[in-house]
Amino acid sequence: MNVVGLGTAVPPGTVDQQEAAEISRVLVAKDRRQERLLGMLFRRSGVERRNSVVVRPDSEAPSQAFYPPPRDADDGGPRTAARMALYEAEAGALAVRAGRAGLADAGLVGADITHLVTVSCTGFHAPGPEVTLIDDLGLSPEVARVSVGFMGCHGALNGLRVADSIVRSEPAARVMVCAVELCSLHFSYQWDSEKLVANALFADGAAAFLCTGTDARLPGGSGQLTLDLGPFASRLLPDSRDAMSWRIGDHGFEMTLSGDVPALIERHLPTWLGGWLATQGPDHRRVDAWAVHPGGPRVLDAVQRSMNLEPSALSVSRAVLAEHGNMSSATIGFILDRMRREGQAGRGVALGFGPGLMAEAVAFRLAR
Repeated sequence: MNVVGLGTAVPPGTVDQQEAAEISRVLVAKDRRQERLLGMLFRRSGVERRNSVVVRPDSEAPSQAFYPPPRDADDGGPRTAARMALYEAEAGALAVRAGRAGLADAGLVGADITHLVTVSCTGFHAPGPEVTLIDDLGLSPEVARVSVGFMGCHGALNGLRVADSIVRSEPAARVMVCAVELCSLHFSYQWDSEKLVANALFADGAAAFLCTGTDARLPGGSGQLTLDLGPFASRLLPDSRDAMSWRIGDHGFEMTLSGDVPALIERHLPTWLGGWLATQGPDHRRVDAWAVHPGGPRVLDAVQRSMNLEPSALSVSRAVLAEHGNMSSATIGFILDRMRREGQAGRGVALGFGPGLMAEAVAFRLAR
């Protein structure tokens, strides 16, 4: 499968990590000790700035009114219904911005799209962002639609797998895969180590991939991207069912992110991923580019150690984490976009992890 266009978008509201730590201090910390621990956690997150729909871009200092200070120890902040109302108001428009950029990159218009795959784990409503994409980008009202929901940080890889199946069965298909995530809607007021880590890492963004079959390259694109994807691979890591979860709570969606995740990755990734790569041909040990979803700095460190990678191998993943935070499923689009803009080429592996603990991978070739 060819990815012939790629577009990304973030909300206009920006907050740097020091400012985010101050917001968190007001909403979560109960005493000076907790304030110090929060500051340390945010500094060590690998994140320097993030974009969020709850941050107003029209003020000198980051300001948000969506999360009021807690009234008492039992106050969990906005209810899930209020958070989903904001998702419904914002997600479609952000998806459209990414989709429009992807279409321009591919030299396509909305009417060219035959199939639409939307990906999100941070909100639900129906009709969803796919209808906004149809209306605002001029897609056919008869476009075939698939929604990939609640898959977590590797969700875009699942969406691209769906697109790959479509173009294999329908060679003339032109598929848009759009991942949109508003992770900042699930800020937690709880003093809980796993939720505090999520508060320090997650951000908002969208990425759109324009996909065709391998025999359907387009003449009108920007010429910036030749990205061939496939094959794909999945693995539920052993003894990991409680390591990562994503559940709907009364005050937003609640993440469980065990401190065992890096160790599980380090223990099981080499056998599975190395074995899968060995099926890809005699040059399987040569991987020129690693597009690893930055679940956090410890996840990246675990991948680097377990696969014996040079520190520079994950420099793009770390740079995207620093500049944008963890945007869940949309993040892999930002990594691949940065790779092509830097002129990287060659054989690569995109890798992400999600609830389960599930690992998802896809081989790719990036050319200029």
